[in-house]
Amino acid sequence: MTTPEGGTTAAPGEVRADRAAPPRKDAAARPLRRGPADPVRTLMHHHQELCARAVDALEIAAGLEAHGVTDRTAARFRHRDVFSLAEELYARVPRAAPDAAPAAAPPHATAPARRSRTVRGALQLLPGAVCVAAFAAHASVTTAPPAVRTAVGASGLVLLALAVRLGVRSGPLRLRHGTGPRTAVLWVCWTAGYAVYGDWLLGQLLAGGPDLPHAAPRAAVAPAVALAFALAPAAGCAHWFTVRGRRVLAASRGLEELAARVRPLLLAATLLFLGALAALLLGTEAVLGTEALLGGDASTPVAAAALGVLLFLARLLAVHGFPEAAAAGLASAAALEALALSLVLIARLPGLSPLGAPVEALATAVGPAAVPAVACTAAALALLVHGLRALTGACAHWPAPSGPAEAHRP
Repeated sequence: MTTPEGGTTAAPGEVRADRAAPPRKDAAARPLRRGPADPVRTLMHHHQELCARAVDALEIAAGLEAHGVTDRTAARFRHRDVFSLAEELYARVPRAAPDAAPAAAPPHATAPARRSRTVRGALQLLPGAVCVAAFAAHASVTTAPPAVRTAVGASGLVLLALAVRLGVRSGPLRLRHGTGPRTAVLWVCWTAGYAVYGDWLLGQLLAGGPDLPHAAPRAAVAPAVALAFALAPAAGCAHWFTVRGRRVLAASRGLEELAARVRPLLLAATLLFLGALAALLLGTEAVLGTEALLGGDASTPVAAAALGVLLFLARLLAVHGFPEAAAAGLASAAALEALALSLVLIARLPGLSPLGAPVEALATAVGPAAVPAVACTAAALALLVHGLRALTGACAHWPAPSGPAEAHRP
């Protein structure tokens, strides 16, 4: 309707379009919806393959924990812990169709399993047998020309390395997360070689030698044989820890409960292996005699025990998905041993003699074997402390977690 002034007015019952409607009173009181109504759906899409191929909820929990999902993270998805969240994912995500239906187990399927365990046990005892044979062969050619002795010694080392490789490539000591750093093999060879020849070499360096090429290396036979035979108890302790770790994983209802129950298992497995290794060291020394120490001294068995525990913890960490930490522990022990030898050599330079005083004082007070004992003990304690944190997660106790566990640990 037109007014005399040229404007318009609204007709009766008509609402002006240019006048805003007053806000409703309940609009301000209604809370804004933040985030999706179903927060778990995001995880379902992000971990679709893991959830679809999982055989049970525990496998999903291990995969989630490997990707950094903690109980605090699960609380943001309205669940009390990772295991409860994994159970919902397992229930909601349909299972992927298997590639092929598993064949029914034959009635006598236990016989091949027993033969397999027997073969693995024989392979784990093979390094000890090869080590004894190698030292016996080398002792039988002491009067032979140097070239023959060198060939026999090199052949024994090669065969021993092959036997150890066969022993760790099957059973509880087999790596399930790739091969790990290639440098780890170098650190194992260095620390093992130092356990056999390091005490003799350090003694020669402190005395002003060695007189090369006439100096003949003297090996600590008894510790070497004990360490070679220690592969079998190491496999047994690793199997014990793995089996009970998975049982604890199945019975735990949270990551904190899992960690509290796994830590005593790791300490028990370490002490169990240390006891078995100490028995082997005492047994080999009793059978071979104290003369079998040769290049070592009375503290050589202590150094060998520290090295054995270091190698056991390093392999246990690598088996459960932490090869980088295992390699770092071995590298630290090798670096300390190499540093001790280097300081003795550097101390021969004019004006630098004080640098070799700590090593000389330690070797004089305790013996040359004190150097590897200190180095391996420090590295083993560091790996044990790391294992008490790293091996308490769900991803460390599942046979096939999604991706290396170490890459996702905080």
